Amino acid sequence: MLEPIFLLEMLTYIITGAIVGVAAGLLGIGGGLLIVPVLSTAFLYFLNVSEVVHLAIGTSLATIVITSFSSARAHHNHGAVRWDAVKLLTAGVLLGAFIGGWSSQFIASNRLGQIFGVLELLIAINMLLALKPSPNRQLPGLVGNTFSGTIIGSLSSLVGIGGGTLTTPYLVWNNISMHQAIATSTAVSIPVAIAGTIGYLIAGLDATNLPPLASGYVYWPAFFGIVIASYFTAPIGAKWAHQLPVKTLKRGFGIFLIILAIKMLFFSGH
Repeated sequence: MLEPIFLLEMLTYIITGAIVGVAAGLLGIGGGLLIVPVLSTAFLYFLNVSEVVHLAIGTSLATIVITSFSSARAHHNHGAVRWDAVKLLTAGVLLGAFIGGWSSQFIASNRLGQIFGVLELLIAINMLLALKPSPNRQLPGLVGNTFSGTIIGSLSSLVGIGGGTLTTPYLVWNNISMHQAIATSTAVSIPVAIAGTIGYLIAGLDATNLPPLASGYVYWPAFFGIVIASYFTAPIGAKWAHQLPVKTLKRGFGIFLIILAIKMLFFSGH
């Protein structure tokens, strides 16, 4: 018979996954901005481990592979994914994401949490300001997008946010419409999450004091609990993204991110 504490733990992951799926489909964010703060807190409570932020980020990236696939498929069915932009960014994000995930082993858990918090705060400010790009700006060529993709991939993978959170403003800044940017970001998140997960798996192979059901920095009970729910709720978010005022939603989400950023900046790894 399963212990009540384990059932509570799994319920936490399933509820998180349900919310993350909707947010991922709705805003093209991959879900890591929500998953990492929640898991880092849950792991402190449920698991006796020291590197909670590494474990939270590696697990987050693994879940984003599934969530982003589900979101991207739903957006593709709406004809909103700019596959030309996805192709231009893929090489860079694959390289950057692996480097980011692998290099995480050299950064202390509380420092990694603070990096996440700073990045989350900057993203929240960008969402709240809703800055407008120059009307003449367009996506650069393969070299420019590969460079940009490498930056997006490495930062996203390092802090476990999948890529959509940085890709969406990048695409909007290059005058791709908000709905297309959100849809395209979900597709870009897939290679980011795959390469980043591999990097975190390798980085955590020699780590000590990890829970028994972990492979490197990926904790499988949390992975399965989240993806079981997010796979089914991501298409709901994608559907809403084509029906609701995205500007209002992004501003509300930006305020929420500021709260989570404060949590990561001051309470990560403790």
